[in-house]
Amino acid sequence: MFHLPAGRHLRRASGKLTEAEVQRRVAELQAQVAEYKGLADRRAKSIKALKLGIAAVTLALALAIGLSVEPIQKAASGLVSALGLSHNAVSDVDEAERAYHAGHYDAALRLVQPFAQLGDGRAQTLLGLMYYHGRGLQKNDAQAVTWFRRAADQGEPEGQFYVGVMYAEGNGVPQDYAEAVRWYRLAAEQGEPRAQYNLGVSYSEGYGIGEDLVAAYMWFNLAASRFPASEAARLRAAINNRDVIARQMSREQVTEAQRMSVEWSRKHRQAAGD
Repeated sequence: MFHLPAGRHLRRASGKLTEAEVQRRVAELQAQVAEYKGLADRRAKSIKALKLGIAAVTLALALAIGLSVEPIQKAASGLVSALGLSHNAVSDVDEAERAYHAGHYDAALRLVQPFAQLGDGRAQTLLGLMYYHGRGLQKNDAQAVTWFRRAADQGEPEGQFYVGVMYAEGNGVPQDYAEAVRWYRLAAEQGEPRAQYNLGVSYSEGYGIGEDLVAAYMWFNLAASRFPASEAARLRAAINNRDVIARQMSREQVTEAQRMSVEWSRKHRQAAGD
């Protein structure tokens, strides 16, 4: 978290600001964004400075006027889109993910943090993952949950998956298998294969939901169909668990589970316009 030096907090004695004062502070934010925009227009290489500047001004303003960061993040996200910077954010988050997977955690943190603060769901998930594993910064489960949840609340499937993991493990939140299942399902319905796999485990073991072998088979089957070949270990685990479950089922149950898998895939292809 960023802190302003002592004496910089612009609170009234009552601890609240009038609407006019809030509007004035927001106008100051817009003026500073316009200043960054002018710099970027004059110098193409300053585009990243613009985005980082927006993030810094967003946080400073929120802290200065004592408001929650989230509402101003939403406004700043809108400004980013209006300025035509969204595609740059995507490429920078991609770069951050590549740095993370290559083990360059300091570089990943430097790239991802401004966009997480601005409300980018993928960036928020990656920042949560860095807190979760303690890579690039000190391990902090509470912070990991905070960032995963911010991404999940925007419908980011990987963020939803990790919120489920945190509830299943009891890290940063009280252990709650039913809540884990709820988040796994949200992610699984969007095609996140790890969430589909974990939902299969939940149904097969009765964790947080009633045991249901047909549903377990369906979710393992879907996970097996969606894990890429590059994730061979996970793919094998999904296939093996599906086949173990199948040996405990009748032929009619297996047929029904396969039908449900096909129907789920058909509906999601239609929804995607394929």
